[in-house]
Amino acid sequence: MKIVQVPLGDRSYPIYIGTGLLDKGELLQQHVPGKKVLIVTNETVAPLYLERCTAALTSGGRISVESVILPDGEEFKTMEVLGSVFTKALECRLDRGVTFLALGGGVIGDMTGFAAACYQRGVHFVQVPTTVMAQVDSSVGGKTGVNHPLGKNMIGAFYQPRCVLIDVDTLSSLPNRELASGLSEVIKYGLIRDTALFVWLEENLDLLLARDPVATAYAIERSCINKAEVVVQDEREGGVRATLNLGHTFGHAIETGTGYGAWLHGEAVSAGTVMAADLSYRLGWIDRSLLDRTRTLMQRAGLPIGPPEAMTAAQFLGLMAVDKKVLEGQLRLVLLKGPLGGCVVTGDFDHAKLQETLLHFCGGK
Repeated sequence: MKIVQVPLGDRSYPIYIGTGLLDKGELLQQHVPGKKVLIVTNETVAPLYLERCTAALTSGGRISVESVILPDGEEFKTMEVLGSVFTKALECRLDRGVTFLALGGGVIGDMTGFAAACYQRGVHFVQVPTTVMAQVDSSVGGKTGVNHPLGKNMIGAFYQPRCVLIDVDTLSSLPNRELASGLSEVIKYGLIRDTALFVWLEENLDLLLARDPVATAYAIERSCINKAEVVVQDEREGGVRATLNLGHTFGHAIETGTGYGAWLHGEAVSAGTVMAADLSYRLGWIDRSLLDRTRTLMQRAGLPIGPPEAMTAAQFLGLMAVDKKVLEGQLRLVLLKGPLGGCVVTGDFDHAKLQETLLHFCGGK
């Protein structure tokens, strides 16, 4: 088992990474200060892991567990569905000593964390992510929230978990499409800050796609280390943490424009990252080889390298205008700059080049 620390003073927490961890009750129990846990999961994950997670928590007899099972999918990441978590907690008369445990992917983690931040103005929170996307990115760092029809993740809170428990074995049940989706975020870390990881991915991507356990554990650990380092520097995204959103402004526009759930988050991020790299190249900020390497690695992972054909440049611009990185009306983007591993968050770029990129990917529309 590997342990990555997220040192945030009195809110510091460990990330446990290994195999068979879901059955190690003592690991989870030491991060549950009270006697009651509400497990939040979904219809896909519950039949696979809810019983095991419950057994791990209740072994020894100190903790009792309730659960609520939500529908599965980004389209259900709404205030309305979130209300069912509060309803279950209130029906069970759970008090401020309760721990909300997220058992599932990024949607479940984001919603459970937001519910924990809100319920009785804040209760304990634990993450048990079961997808690559959640294990390498969304479970770490305390970003929680839900979507709004006009924008993704626009309603939420920064709220750190007490621990993150990553059982790599849970990925055995993950569909290939979900696996590839998560790899887009691993590639992102290599592009913005970890050049050695990017080169390693170029050499070992086939092992990840084949679900090699050693390679998978390494990719998760490196990703968590990168995420933790950034979060410690900038927990509430006032500066460097925004670099973690490479490709996300374009990607969120794709998700919102196509309807939540049509594209997986990582698929949209992949296309958005290639678009960001294209713009960076048009601005003269990176050389052609880095654009080509970015596109090739995403393509090898089985990910899209452009938006859906139906989207137009005007649609992109309208949706990007409500991105969370917009500041005082100015669109800011995360763009690559310099050699591999370099990036900036800026609104100071030639917007005519952005229009060129959008028209290129949208077929002139």
